[in-house]
Amino acid sequence: MKTITKSTLLAFLLMFTMACSQKKSEENTENAAEETATETVSGAVLNANLATAEELESIGLSSELVTQIVENRPYLTLGDFTALIGEGMATEEMFTKIFVPMNLNTTPEDDFKVIPGVGDRMAHEFEEYRPYTSIAQFRKEIGKYVDEEEVARYEQYVFVPVELNTASEETMKALPGVGNRMAHEFDEYRPYTNMEQFRKEIGKYVDDTELKRLARLVYISEK
Repeated sequence: MKTITKSTLLAFLLMFTMACSQKKSEENTENAAEETATETVSGAVLNANLATAEELESIGLSSELVTQIVENRPYLTLGDFTALIGEGMATEEMFTKIFVPMNLNTTPEDDFKVIPGVGDRMAHEFEEYRPYTSIAQFRKEIGKYVDEEEVARYEQYVFVPVELNTASEETMKALPGVGNRMAHEFDEYRPYTNMEQFRKEIGKYVDDTELKRLARLVYISEK
């Protein structure tokens, strides 16, 4: 009887030790993931239409300019944003911190060159593969020229508008500022017959400012 009790106790202690070791390993993995996420966010380019006042102040903008930026949203083009902050502030250094994403299918080739690190050759490659049907296509084509990290950096500056009646929810979630809930609402009201219907239905969930921003990201194919 004593031998059985001792064996059982040893087995229990072994299981407890293994469980503690596994938990510690999982905690270390989670901590590493959190650190990586923090590094990614800290190097992110703010979307001028989505950034909070606190985020805008964190990149060195004055409280007065922050107020103006927030009050004058949405910026449907980078030119709209540049007009607000002034040409003197519309520098490459500023655009490493904040930007208004460009439509990959309609932006003039020369305009892509204001994206930090995008010169004549890469601006041409951006234009070369039009029309883009998804951001996944952009990753594939531009990934022929630069590594994944650089492609991910470019993605902060561009977007591919999606067709409301055919795009998957995953494709919709790749749009700037469109998460799970909004992608679901986009899908919920299909089929759309016109953009007015889109504005009516999605306007139930967001204010007019956000609705204008979202409308820029989508379209309906003509039959």
